[in-house]
Amino acid sequence: MKTKTGKKGIQHEKDIKKEVRKRYGQMACCGGPQTAPDLPCCSGEGNSPEDLSRKIGYNDAEMSSVPEGANLGLGCGNPVALASLKEGDVVLDLGSGAGFDCFLAAQRVGPSGRVIGVDMTPEMLEKARDNARKGGYDNTEFRLGEIEHLPVADNSADIIISNCVINLSPEKDKVFREAFRVLKPGGRLMVSDIVLLKDLPEPIRQSIEAYVGCVAGASLKDEYLGEIEAAGFADIKVLDEVNFPVEFVADNPAVKEIIRNMNLTADKLRDLATAVASIKIAAVKPRIT
Repeated sequence: MKTKTGKKGIQHEKDIKKEVRKRYGQMACCGGPQTAPDLPCCSGEGNSPEDLSRKIGYNDAEMSSVPEGANLGLGCGNPVALASLKEGDVVLDLGSGAGFDCFLAAQRVGPSGRVIGVDMTPEMLEKARDNARKGGYDNTEFRLGEIEHLPVADNSADIIISNCVINLSPEKDKVFREAFRVLKPGGRLMVSDIVLLKDLPEPIRQSIEAYVGCVAGASLKDEYLGEIEAAGFADIKVLDEVNFPVEFVADNPAVKEIIRNMNLTADKLRDLATAVASIKIAAVKPRIT
């Protein structure tokens, strides 16, 4: 998506990253969608981060076990629950935000393990590092970087997790190649993300606000899986797939405006919602490459 144009459309990868960094920086400062409902994100308006997290697979014990402010309600699944983490594992979280999944992973890998969060938003990193200090998470660290260019050594991670972040990248192929590079042979990729089951209307695809809201930037499911395979991964499995809750799509501020402008009927809105799915994917880096 390098050359999409339009008066208010997506024009260039740098524009996308700049806008994503700006919007998620604002969310880090304001505390997520509940306190800044005018900001696009992966969740609906008027819901607390806890309510949103329950809907996508987190339980109360998990949410109460992390520092206050770590859960901003920006995910679309619970990748840690799928990862079968064990004591001593090195875990890498792509797009770690305020550290929610990192802290859950840190509890599972223990003091002999390590959790590395990578995020390109300085405000999110500051919040995550502050949360780590408050919670005494000595086995976590947070690094500034883009997930297309990971500041992580080759063959160094046992497991990579990511939660509703890769869809925001305009270069998903690079993300998966980087994930493959930094995983140890036999290492696992465990991703929760948003994909499309059919093409979206062009006005939504051209909206930078909808892109930041995890809608316009999503790839078609087959393309997404194909990029994982092209990066070298094997044993690729879709562990779960559900239509993204219609209220999460309809309550997105950018989508609301587009719905009004397009005069979408209720039937067309339901059809739009069926185009967006939340999936959980597992893949393995072969031991012999």
